[in-house]
Amino acid sequence: MISGPLARLNDGPRRARAFLHRTAEQAVDIALKRLLGETFEDRLSRVPLALGPTGVDPFGLDPHWTRYVLVTLALLHRKYFRADVHGIEGVPRGRVLLVANHSGQLPIDGALIAAALFMDAEPPRIVRAMVEKWAVSLPFVSLLFARVGQVVGVPENAERLLAQGEALLVFPEGARGVAKTFDRRYKLTDFGLGFMRLAVETNTPIVPVAVVGGEEQYISVANLEGLARLLRMPAFPVIPQLFVPGGQLPLPTKYRLWFGEPMHFSGDADDDDTVVEEKAWLVRQTIQSMLNRALQERKNVFW
Repeated sequence: MISGPLARLNDGPRRARAFLHRTAEQAVDIALKRLLGETFEDRLSRVPLALGPTGVDPFGLDPHWTRYVLVTLALLHRKYFRADVHGIEGVPRGRVLLVANHSGQLPIDGALIAAALFMDAEPPRIVRAMVEKWAVSLPFVSLLFARVGQVVGVPENAERLLAQGEALLVFPEGARGVAKTFDRRYKLTDFGLGFMRLAVETNTPIVPVAVVGGEEQYISVANLEGLARLLRMPAFPVIPQLFVPGGQLPLPTKYRLWFGEPMHFSGDADDDDTVVEEKAWLVRQTIQSMLNRALQERKNVFW
């Protein structure tokens, strides 16, 4: 057994790591209190969670991890993109499907919607997003997504989350929405039907969400679909700004998030596609109308 000066010498790195960890935690807590107007723990205490005895929920959500991710989202939401949020007070409590347009080459829109629900809604919510299967195949990404509440977008996961009373974020455009080129900005692509079948089967209200600001953060001039298929990626955008020094960061466009009135749908989840398409079309047109109005009101992309 090592004792004396040598033991204290060996114990130095451990103490240094512990000191750095405490310092990082304190810095995160101070930053979040300034951005939230209250401590993270106080706000988290009002979030409906289904945590088990180990402190995580059945899908792996860990509020401790979430705190560290949230400080980055909060800075993006409040400082970098300076997001304006409208209508969030109308988001109902309990289970809800947030259905939004998708854009921007990177899923920053989903991150800002999640930040708004935690920072601006009362009671605050932790949003659970349905992510593409390919994303969780990336190294370390699957663990990170699970710890901050995001799950693979399969019907079984969605049904279980809604049964827990969660707020579930879906992008019916899928990868097609993110990969839109600049000339197609704010023009919705076709919606998948899975979200509507899910809403009908679980009797869950749909809140349409219109996101303005994401289409200009990265200017995509083309999508190399052949190369994307070869690399097994959902898209391969051509973004000239990436070759400009500093262009790897998204442009600091001003985001505007519009939450619409809840929409309720009834019927049979196993109805023919033509029946379900009519309902999905109504949601799509609602979001497109919200986008059109928001764009008319916007005076500048950056403020």
